[in-house]
Amino acid sequence: MNPTDRLEHIETVVIGAGQAGLSTGYHLARRGRPFVVLDGNARIGDNWRCHWDSLRLYSPAKVASLPGMRFPAPPMSFPAKDEMADFLEAYAERFDLPVRTGERVARLGREDGSYVVETGTTTYVCEHVVVASGSFGRTPYVPAFADGLDPRIAQLHSSAYKNPGQLRPGGVLVVGASHSGGDIAYEAATAGRPTVLSGRIRGEIPFDIEGRPAHAVFPVLWFLAQHVLNLRTPVGRKMRPEVRAHGGPLIRVRRADLTGAGVELVPERTVGVRDGMPVLDGGRVLDVANVVWCTGFRQDFSWIDLPVTGEDGWPLERRGVVDSAPGLYFVGLAFQYAFASMLIGGAGRDAEHVVNHLVRHRSGTAAKERTAAHA
Repeated sequence: MNPTDRLEHIETVVIGAGQAGLSTGYHLARRGRPFVVLDGNARIGDNWRCHWDSLRLYSPAKVASLPGMRFPAPPMSFPAKDEMADFLEAYAERFDLPVRTGERVARLGREDGSYVVETGTTTYVCEHVVVASGSFGRTPYVPAFADGLDPRIAQLHSSAYKNPGQLRPGGVLVVGASHSGGDIAYEAATAGRPTVLSGRIRGEIPFDIEGRPAHAVFPVLWFLAQHVLNLRTPVGRKMRPEVRAHGGPLIRVRRADLTGAGVELVPERTVGVRDGMPVLDGGRVLDVANVVWCTGFRQDFSWIDLPVTGEDGWPLERRGVVDSAPGLYFVGLAFQYAFASMLIGGAGRDAEHVVNHLVRHRSGTAAKERTAAHA
């Protein structure tokens, strides 16, 4: 514990004010539990505002609601990232959730039977902690060999990409063929840049998500994402490690869209550098002026000073409950319980499960304390 920090005691600390953290706050408030939500950004929703300019949700507004509040948009529209950010801000205001922005957590530990959350200005001592810091982690992953690329090649991770105006004249290599890689490659090609998309495409949504047929198909997909593709089914258990390791399929932009825009699809991974240029698995050298790394994020829970992660870096939890650390929870993880866990509308169910467990744990602890006091 940092002796210079202000000390505050609170029953529960929620770390992160995205859709998962705010949903957790909603359910805690409904149960009458004292809590605070901490977020390192200057403003609620900034975790959405930082994405590339043209990003829109991959699921329609009708399934992008949070507990107690519908998304204020036509049901089959696909809100832009800034609209999503504003929705989160309005949600916190509507339910008067105690969010403290500019409070980035530096350490989570356990001392004298309580959890200790340190932000650099305040130390929170609490019974419960709910970690809601993001689906795929927030440390951008770029392979080590990227340092060997010619300095004249502009390199951007997808987290820093905003629009094609950032790119230098010449060809573009997009590394990583999940939905973000597909979207950025398509945008670069339609902006007139010769574009190569490197990596294996792991499926695609087989219809235009914004076309009329989607109105009938989306309810079925949403049912599957919630009730079939989850940890209770063999197909869900098989899918979870794939999603966590490689990201999702192409969603808005599909193979035909990419090739139609002139994107060259190469299934080979980008594996190294030769004479300052990127090299594909198989030896092909690409002469490009730009590389956009859509290679995802590393899970980084090094700030949690407790042995709660496995060899793969992911938390050891069951539906968000950490058995080895009673009172510690996670929400908002990729495929935490179901495929829907990664989607806006799936955050509420996972948060409710965690809060129900937290309240039961709190009641059980209080009962034990009363029994001990009368012994």
